[in-house]
Amino acid sequence: MARRGKKRQLEVEARYWQLLAAGIGTVEACRRVGITRKTGYRWRVEAGGVAPLRLAEAVRSNRYLSMVERQRIAGLRRQGLTIREIARRLERSPSTVSRELRRNTSAHDVDYDAVLAHLRARERGARPGRSRLARDPELRAVVQEKLELEWSPEQIAAHLRVAHPDRPSRHLCHESIDQALYRGARGGLNRRLTKRLRTQRPLRRRRRRPDERRPRYVVPHQRIHHRPAVVNERSRLGDWDGDLIVGPMSRSAVATLVEPKSRLLRLIHLPGGHRSEHLVAALTAAMAGVDPGKLLTLTWDQGSEMARHDQVAKLFSQGVFFADPGCPWMRGTNENTNGLVRQYLRKRMDLRAFSALDLAAIETRLNDRPRKRLGWRTPAEAFALAG
Repeated sequence: MARRGKKRQLEVEARYWQLLAAGIGTVEACRRVGITRKTGYRWRVEAGGVAPLRLAEAVRSNRYLSMVERQRIAGLRRQGLTIREIARRLERSPSTVSRELRRNTSAHDVDYDAVLAHLRARERGARPGRSRLARDPELRAVVQEKLELEWSPEQIAAHLRVAHPDRPSRHLCHESIDQALYRGARGGLNRRLTKRLRTQRPLRRRRRRPDERRPRYVVPHQRIHHRPAVVNERSRLGDWDGDLIVGPMSRSAVATLVEPKSRLLRLIHLPGGHRSEHLVAALTAAMAGVDPGKLLTLTWDQGSEMARHDQVAKLFSQGVFFADPGCPWMRGTNENTNGLVRQYLRKRMDLRAFSALDLAAIETRLNDRPRKRLGWRTPAEAFALAG
């Protein structure tokens, strides 16, 4: 009975990791498989947020028995067929079937259980060995030293290749370092070093690929590829990029608008929140004093705050366009300007503490700062002269 209990636990855990891989949240995944959140969190902590190898789905060679074949063996065995007859029907060697039954049928088992046999085979087949970092103290010391200096795993991997071009044994890919970090002692590195990473996350988080993300908008939106080609040249005034700067837990936000040709910045106060209706009202008020000839296009990322983009489009004569998901470089000027704004609106700050006057002061300070890109003119001067 103990082994059947183990089979049941492995099935539940496998299903739990499959749900996480499909983008289901931890709480919902626990509810679906019938475990407590505490159990789900314990499994994640023990694995460092990475699906255990024994449960990971893998494409296996035809030389191994599949789950379907094991189920057929179980069914044919219950019918009383001989090993040679079962092997003939499966087009397998009799020794393969004999070995499978011998390995997975014992005094504890009432009969051959295909599901349990498959799980046991997966566990045996994984044969998890020690990682290179766990085996090599010298290499581990180098990696730990760089992590303490807050180097990223990718930077460390590149450094090892440059420092030891003729020693492949010293080469690692950045994923190997990540795995070693989040698997703790099994991976060879101390989990406390995750605090030295830029994200400082104690567990890994799966990110959905751009093509997995669901559309946010009911009203059809225009992608950046349909934007007038002249916008990419930055030869005219009036093509704006926009984004949100968000505070802790997304409880506060400030909208930023940047005109790429002049680098002029507008900070939009959002005291009531950053839902789509709040953003529409704030943008309408903020752009009311701008010459309509300088409001041609707006490019935004695909955030839910722009769900009412059809109303925002009324402000811009040539429409509103959206960058591809996960492609911030399509609004490069806006992203760079957000970095300048973060000098004043730092991360982990509650942005509700900044009034409209505070934001206006920051906006003025940045717009009156000379830029090399503008021939040492200020954005305010460049915007005014271009008009």
